[in-house]
Amino acid sequence: MMVKKVISFLLIFTFLISGLPRAYAENRDEVVKIAKEQLGAPYRFGGVTPSGFDCSGFVQYVFDKVGIALPRTTSEQYQTGVAVNKKDLLPGDLVFFKDTYKSGISHSGIYIGNDEFISATTSRGVAVASMGNPYWEPKFAGGKRIIEEPLPPGQFYDVNADHPAYKAISELSKAGIINGFEGSYFKPDLPVTRGQAAAILNRYLKLPASSTTPFSDVSLGMSFAKDIAAMKEAGIITGYNDGMFRPYENITRAQMAVIIDRAFQLSKSPAIAGTTAKYNDVNPGFWAYPSIIAIKATDCTGVFNSSSFNGNTYATRMDFASAVYSAIQASPK
Repeated sequence: MMVKKVISFLLIFTFLISGLPRAYAENRDEVVKIAKEQLGAPYRFGGVTPSGFDCSGFVQYVFDKVGIALPRTTSEQYQTGVAVNKKDLLPGDLVFFKDTYKSGISHSGIYIGNDEFISATTSRGVAVASMGNPYWEPKFAGGKRIIEEPLPPGQFYDVNADHPAYKAISELSKAGIINGFEGSYFKPDLPVTRGQAAAILNRYLKLPASSTTPFSDVSLGMSFAKDIAAMKEAGIITGYNDGMFRPYENITRAQMAVIIDRAFQLSKSPAIAGTTAKYNDVNPGFWAYPSIIAIKATDCTGVFNSSSFNGNTYATRMDFASAVYSAIQASPK
């Protein structure tokens, strides 16, 4: 019944990027415009208005004008945003410098393009300087991106290429099997609910359902209703004795293993039967033992390559994506 699909070559991709207040290019241009309007404004320690700025007060003032709230101090501002290499700086990115009037991160400014930045300085007030300036260049400490452009399908700001689940998350998201969140974030550590698990699996399996209301707490108009019905009819995710499905209940890692095992018949594979995979916290008498061992034996991401499985903890989006991706790879062609 299950034919392995080559996810990376699907023609239709689904990716959730919505709700941005304005195009990022507009925000960047506006930040640079507002910053330049303050050229020549005097320096004042603790200043946050055009009558006098210190460096962090100037940055905070400019970003506040485009509706982006930043912390007050330079050190706090340095903890925000996404780190950016110097060569990748875009207009509107923050730039930080160290060891100026004190040790550590001590000066902030706004990159405006052409290897230049604008900041409130003690000597010239708000002024433009070159990143290659003999004073500033050796003190450069890093750049931070506050205004984030949407990334291409399959890429997320919080899942970099070094992440063990990167390929699984990227391929599944490009195939429309698991979506991201607004602003190109995946949120890999969020737990997965029973309803979400049903939807993610059925986006791949595409199983039909003869009824869309098999549970008292799943209405016809509810998100994932058809997926929940399909999973129930296939015996992959069943309900409770009280006739409820509880779609918003988080699943544990042990429950995840059983669900994915049922969906892909992992533990019935001859290759799995002879595996030596094991966990020190899962004994052969545990109710989910065969499924958990199957998850580890088929894992191609390294996410489950550990000595303990921690089956009673909640399954995260990273866990679920890794397990589903590995199961797809292990399925017969």
